[in-house]
Amino acid sequence: MAGAALFEFIGCATAPVEVAPPPPPPVVAQPAHPPPRTARRKVEIASWYGPGFNGHITSTGERFNQNAMTAASKTLPLGSRVVVRNPANGKSVVVRINDRGPHVRGRTMDLSKRAAQKLGITGKGVAHVEVTPLHPRPDDDAIPFPSTPSLPSSSTPSVAESHI
Repeated sequence: MAGAALFEFIGCATAPVEVAPPPPPPVVAQPAHPPPRTARRKVEIASWYGPGFNGHITSTGERFNQNAMTAASKTLPLGSRVVVRNPANGKSVVVRINDRGPHVRGRTMDLSKRAAQKLGITGKGVAHVEVTPLHPRPDDDAIPFPSTPSLPSSSTPSVAESHI
């Protein structure tokens, strides 16, 4: 009996001890859309352009319209929208970047005539402005290139008709 008790004691001592696994990490719900990035405001020197460039082709391929709410920028992405604020009078507008420029040293943005009028800078011509990028909505086009009409096959000139 002593042997049996000893066997049971040894058997109990060598039996594996079951340890409960650690709990799984908590599940963190992911938002459907990532949170918007923080827009950074920059102070820039803006001028405006209008009558002499009205109707010219912009960097996006569209015709410049001095009465549209657009602007040219050396660095902002084409097709992006920005809030431009004149700190001198507190007026602000939203413009779409559709061109590159300005091509004058020291200036970083050219506003359309209409945007400059709304900001109250047409008289002076140049002003310090605060520029804050707006993040595009899913339905915005990144770069609105105009469609190019295709020529009908009958109107395509042959080599003999072309004036090379």
